[in-house]
Amino acid sequence: MDGGRRLAQSLMQARRKYAAALGWAKAPRAPRPRGALRWARFALPTLRIARALARRRGAGVVASALLLAGSLGYGVIRGGHMPAVAEALTDARDAVANTAGFRIAAVALSGNQQITREEILATAGITGRKSLFFFDVDVARAKLKTNPWIADATVLKLYPDRLQIGITERRPFALWQINGKVLVVADDGTVLEPYVARRFTRLPFIVGRGAQTRAKAFVAQLDRYPSIREQVRASVLVAERRWNLRLKSGIDVRLPEDEVERALERLVRLDNEKKLLSRDIVAIDLRLADRVAVRLSEDAAKAREDALKAAEKKAKRKGGDA
Repeated sequence: MDGGRRLAQSLMQARRKYAAALGWAKAPRAPRPRGALRWARFALPTLRIARALARRRGAGVVASALLLAGSLGYGVIRGGHMPAVAEALTDARDAVANTAGFRIAAVALSGNQQITREEILATAGITGRKSLFFFDVDVARAKLKTNPWIADATVLKLYPDRLQIGITERRPFALWQINGKVLVVADDGTVLEPYVARRFTRLPFIVGRGAQTRAKAFVAQLDRYPSIREQVRASVLVAERRWNLRLKSGIDVRLPEDEVERALERLVRLDNEKKLLSRDIVAIDLRLADRVAVRLSEDAAKAREDALKAAEKKAKRKGGDA
């Protein structure tokens, strides 16, 4: 038995040496890259299926195609290369169309005043590689409408190589102050951009949460009374219910929640008859329908108090003389 074991070991050693001499020895395994095990779990079953199909007559080509397609698709998805692959396919498709004479050679724009041509082309996805034949006008229109300045857009193909884009812009309506920031807004309340450009200084100034969506109706009411509107520095929405007017003189006019025009008509009448807005006052309260409350400035209040005291002393002296 012992001699037999030694003989077997000798034969095994000789076989290993012979295999090593012929280059059959297995090389040490390199560490598997990350994701290799996951790929193996997918690839091995697929390979088995392909081999099984290949055993059948006429199925070899089909199995090979399926295996190749599955391997490529899995690699693209697992590697996160799908956007790059899609872009490459789109570029290749456009290149073919461009060779046939469908390259976008000219873009005619109309309607843009606040936004530049470069902004429009970039937003719509128009580059020098794009072909008119494969350009999706619906997608381009949707992209353009993501710009807050653009209320609507039309995109029209003019074959073989021209594109026509019409822009309907929102108009800047007011400057809206909220949370310490000043923003340019349209009449529908859409925020267009932060206030930076000096060209917007003449827009109405509104303040408060919700003011941007209610300003259009209020400004229309205020426009009916130009003598008041010209003196307004800011319109402040209080508790999202009613408006106060901050005048350039510093007077605070408190308007009611309802019947705003009635209150403005009363203010115009009082100013015409009593020169109310020219007096030394800090606030006018028009919230009650049957009265008007006025708060004097500190100096005016002191002067009024001194005048009342002087009148009272004078009346007492007259009483004593009598």
